[in-house]
Amino acid sequence: MQFDFKSYHVRAINAADEAEKKAINQELKDFYASLDEEEKKVFNVELQRYLLQEVGRLGSDYEAIKHSNA
Repeated sequence: MQFDFKSYHVRAINAADEAEKKAINQELKDFYASLDEEEKKVFNVELQRYLLQEVGRLGSDYEAIKHSNA
């Protein structure tokens, strides 16, 4: 399974309001609920990987900006 976490992330960032963010979050929860137990394990591993990559990227961006303003 290769789930496109980035598309949900980008949609949530660009949501017009809190209600749209909640709808996107519910869509993701509904998708997760539809998975069997093995697929949920894979989903969770992929989510962890995505979050680590994003946090790492954000940290690198932050450091680059911090050093360019020094």
